[in-house]
Amino acid sequence: MGNTIFESFIDMIDWQPLTLTFQLALTTTILLFLIGIPIAYWLAYTKFKIKPIIEAIISLPLVLPPTVLGFYLLLAFSPNNSFGAWLDQYLGLRLVFSYEGLVLGSMLYSLPFMVHPIQAGLANLSPSLREASYVLGKSEWTTLLRVLLPNIRPALITGIVLSFAHTIGEFGLVLMIGGSIQGETKVASIAIYEQVESLNYAVANSYSFILFALSFFILLLVYLYNGSYTKHIIK
Repeated sequence: MGNTIFESFIDMIDWQPLTLTFQLALTTTILLFLIGIPIAYWLAYTKFKIKPIIEAIISLPLVLPPTVLGFYLLLAFSPNNSFGAWLDQYLGLRLVFSYEGLVLGSMLYSLPFMVHPIQAGLANLSPSLREASYVLGKSEWTTLLRVLLPNIRPALITGIVLSFAHTIGEFGLVLMIGGSIQGETKVASIAIYEQVESLNYAVANSYSFILFALSFFILLLVYLYNGSYTKHIIK
C-alpha cells in the first residue's frame, strides 16, 4: 500500500521544473558568492560618500515587488530595446525568455541576501586582524582570503543558504522575464501556479511540499551550524 502511494506520488510530478529550479539556484548562488564577497568587502571598509547610495541600490530587491524588477529587466533585455538589441547583435545574448536571463535576474534579485550577511560579518571583525596581517606583510587580497573570510564562516554560510533558498522561491521575476518554457524557464514556482490555475491541487501540493520541506531543512541546518559554531567560539 505504502509503495503504491509513493509510486503514484512519483508519477504525478513532472520533475523537470524542480531540477531546473535547483540548477538555477545553484548557478545563481555560485556566481553571487564570487561577486558578493568583493562587494561586501568594499562596503564593509570603504569611506566613500557614495556608500549609502550603493547600499540602497543593492537593498532594493528587499522592498520592491519582484514584478517591478522583472518588468524593468524585461524592458531592458527586450530585442525591441536598444540595449537588448545590442546584446543580441554583438554578443549573441537573448536574455528574455531564456535560462541565461533567469540567472542574471536571479542574481540581481538575490544579491542582498548574499552581500548583507558577509558585509555584517566583516564589519563586526576586530580591526586588529587586518592590521596584524598588513604588519606581517600580507597583501589586501591575501588578508581577505586567509584571515578575514575564515573568521566569518557563519556569515558566509548564511549568505550562501539564503541566496539559494531565496532563488528557489522566486516567482514574479521569473514569470516576467522567463515565462514558462518547458525545460528552459519553467521552474517549480511557475509549475505550482499553472497547476493551481488548472485546479490540479494534488500536483500543486506535491511541488509545494517538496519546496517547503527542502527550504525548512536547509534553514534548520544553518541555524544548527551557526549555533554550534558560536558555542565553540565562546568555549
